[in-house]
Amino acid sequence: MIQLQTRFKQINWPRLFSSWKALGPGKVAGAWLLALALLLLPAGVVLLKANPAAAAIPTFRIVQVVQDQSVTIETANFPANQRFQATMGQYGTQGIGGIAVGALNSEAGGTLTATFNIPAQLKGQARLAIRLQTSQANPYFAYNWFHNSTAGGAGGSTPPPPAGYSGIPTFRIVDVAKDQSVTIETTNFPANQSFKVTMGQFGTKGIGGIEVGTLASGAGGKLTATYNIPDPLKGQARLALRAQTAHANPYFAYNWFYNNDDNVPPPGGTGGGPEPAPGYTGIPTIRVTAVKANESVTFETNNFPPNQTFTVLLGRIGSRGINGFVAGQFSSGAGGTMSMTVNIPAQLHGLDRMAIRTQTAHQFPYFSFNWFDNTTTP
Repeated sequence: MIQLQTRFKQINWPRLFSSWKALGPGKVAGAWLLALALLLLPAGVVLLKANPAAAAIPTFRIVQVVQDQSVTIETANFPANQRFQATMGQYGTQGIGGIAVGALNSEAGGTLTATFNIPAQLKGQARLAIRLQTSQANPYFAYNWFHNSTAGGAGGSTPPPPAGYSGIPTFRIVDVAKDQSVTIETTNFPANQSFKVTMGQFGTKGIGGIEVGTLASGAGGKLTATYNIPDPLKGQARLALRAQTAHANPYFAYNWFYNNDDNVPPPGGTGGGPEPAPGYTGIPTIRVTAVKANESVTFETNNFPPNQTFTVLLGRIGSRGINGFVAGQFSSGAGGTMSMTVNIPAQLHGLDRMAIRTQTAHQFPYFSFNWFDNTTTP
C-alpha cells in the first residue's frame, strides 16, 4: 500500500541547484533537501537526513502579515555583505519574475528582520510568493510564500494548522470487517482540520469515491476512526480510502485494504507479484549514503515492504529516475532497512547530479526516489 502526500509545492530545481553549487560542495545531498523543506512551511516531504552542510543555505520565515499592506520576514543564515533584491509575485511562482518590492543589505549576515509593502497589483490575492536574491551569476537566494491575511491561516474553509506543522499526514488500516467497515489510525495529521473521507475502487486512491464520513482532526497527530463500506463497493476484493481537506491545496492521505476480515491477502495473492506481509503500511524511502564519482552509488532503504523485487533506475536530475537506465535489482527480503550499492551506467558518467529510483513491476508499484551529487563522498 502506497501512501503519498503531494501537497508540497513545485520547486524550480535547476535554479536551486545552481545556487547551492555556488555555496560550495555538500557532502550529503539530503541535508540540502531538509533545509529546503524547512523553508517551505507548512508542509514538505523530507527523505534524507540532515547534515551540517545545510548551514550554508540562506532561508527566511514569515513573521507577520498585514493584509494587502505588508509582510515582515526574518532571515536565517544569510551571508554577510550581500545586497538582496526582494520580489513578490503570484503564489506558486517562487517570486521569480515578480514585482520588485525593495532590497535588503545583509551587513553582518545571519538573522535579520525586514518589512516589504505588498504592491497594488497583488492586493486581493489570497496567497503570495516572496523572493530574496542577489545579482551574481550564481546568486544567493531564498523564497517562501504567505497568506495575504492579517490573521494568517491555511486558506479554505477550515481553521489553520498549528504554526510550524510539517511532514506528511498518513494513515494505516488497523481493522476490517468484510463488506461492513474499516478502521484507520492516522499519523502526523495537522490540527484543526476537517477531512472528507471517500472510498472507491482499488487503484483510484479514493479520488472521486463515495463519501463515507468526515474526520475532524482536533489536536492532530494520532487519531482513530471507523467508516462503513457503502453498498456499491461491497463484494470488491480491495478498496481505496482517502481523507482530504477542502483547501485549494489540500492536506490529504490515502491507503487501500483487502475487503475481508482483518485485511488479510487471499491465498495465492492477487497477481502482479508477491504480496507484502499483512498490515504493511507507510511510504518506502531511500537515502544516498555514499558515492564514487562515475562508478557507484550506495543507498539505504527505509520502511520497504517485504518480499518484493525492486529494480534500481538511474537518470538525469529532475527525472525522478522514471524511464532511467537500469542499474540493478534486489529483493527486499524481510523489508525495512537495508543497504545496496549499484554501478553508475556509462551513459550517465560526467553528469554533476543524478536521480535514483527503486520500483516494483506491479501495475500499482511500490517506488521511491531521490537524487545525489556525482562526487565521491564520504
